[in-house]
Amino acid sequence: MAKIPDSNLLIFSKYPLAGKAKTRLIPALGAKLAAQLHRRLAESAISIARSWHEKTLGKTTGITVHYTGANKKDFCSWLGVDLDYQEQPDGDLGQRMCTAFESAFKCGIKHVIGIGTDVPTLTAAILQQADKNLKDHDIVLGPAVDGGYYLIGMNSLHPELFANIDWGTGRVYEQTLEVCRCLGLRVANLPTLSDIDRPEDLCTLREDLRFSDISKKGQTYEHD
Repeated sequence: MAKIPDSNLLIFSKYPLAGKAKTRLIPALGAKLAAQLHRRLAESAISIARSWHEKTLGKTTGITVHYTGANKKDFCSWLGVDLDYQEQPDGDLGQRMCTAFESAFKCGIKHVIGIGTDVPTLTAAILQQADKNLKDHDIVLGPAVDGGYYLIGMNSLHPELFANIDWGTGRVYEQTLEVCRCLGLRVANLPTLSDIDRPEDLCTLREDLRFSDISKKGQTYEHD
């Protein structure tokens, strides 16, 4: 029987189908380029997760992809067979995240961290810091520039953090922080990073060689 990891990283990802992925970027990029950007962002996030996994010597870690938009076979072919996979259930983002965290804790995992795949400046060092912070904090949050968060970690399930949140708005981080205050939870904050959700976010990619070709094509697309 495989050993239960001390820490588990949950990665929430959608399959990169044109017209279904990064839909808010379609006006700037077109459906195909938006899906291509999503593919690269997700692959970058997986690479960073693997790097974190390899560097956590002395403890066991796991990576679980919570997927939607295709079946497990498609995701294994895309992202690799070395990862665990769980299909996302129906429901809003909060309900899906709560289910994923609950599943991890039911397995006996001590520290659970969840991320998306749309933050190009996320690093393995930040994931290591999140994991370290959970030794003496109840919650760890990675604030996003747009008012959301790109990472949330916890040592036990707190479903209140996923309920009555205005997902997709600039209030998500502050609302989550307020719930933590009401519950008396100790919170550690990570560096604030930019995620890529809207056309105006694309400018942050123009100096990043991993994505600059797409962002430049998007600039051309905007002026066609």
